[in-house]
Amino acid sequence: MIYPRISAAVLVLSLVSLLHPQEATGNRSVATLGADGVQHMDITAGAYYFDPNVIVVKINVPVELAVKKAGGIIPHNMVLKAPEAGINISVALSSKPTLVMFTPTKVGKYPFACTKRLLFFKSHKDRGMQGIIEVIE
Repeated sequence: MIYPRISAAVLVLSLVSLLHPQEATGNRSVATLGADGVQHMDITAGAYYFDPNVIVVKINVPVELAVKKAGGIIPHNMVLKAPEAGINISVALSSKPTLVMFTPTKVGKYPFACTKRLLFFKSHKDRGMQGIIEVIE
């Protein structure tokens, strides 16, 4: 019968989320300008957090984010849609870094988040898995 299997899966995932409670890091970090003229930043996504979760970059200078998942079985992604600022990110995350490149064209604060959600549980964003890319002069 399929119902006991679904119930067991929901129970396991519920226990996993209890073992990994929401972590609000509140880390702000300024991207490093490399010799290649590109701003670089490493981001780790984990049990409902991004670290750092506030990333400061300069306008009109290329950006390269290396985003990876800390581990575990829970799927995560990173999504930021701000075409008016030249930023369009939508990547699934794994333990190997995924490179995301863009050149911000407008000063402002642009929110990003994990858009994953399991059944009737809170979304990952609602559990604190969100952040901001702040573009400055």
